[in-house]
Amino acid sequence: MKEPNRRVVQRRSDGGWEVRKPGADRASAVTSTQAKGILRARTILGNDGGGELQVRSLKGTIRAQDTIAPGADPRSSKG
Repeated sequence: MKEPNRRVVQRRSDGGWEVRKPGADRASAVTSTQAKGILRARTILGNDGGGELQVRSLKGTIRAQDTIAPGADPRSSKG
């Protein structure tokens, strides 16, 4: 079974917020606020066929999780 597409929004040591794919060497995006990070992660997941979004608090615990539906579907036909 294929592993689900995931992104995590978490605090960086420099005070910014990063969008990171688990196991990745570097962040997909870095933003100034958590809210901007969440919006960016939703966009990335939607464009990448959907997946799971996990938001971590300042302490590093899971604050919220959401499933993102596919966004930019290249097929215009139904089915």
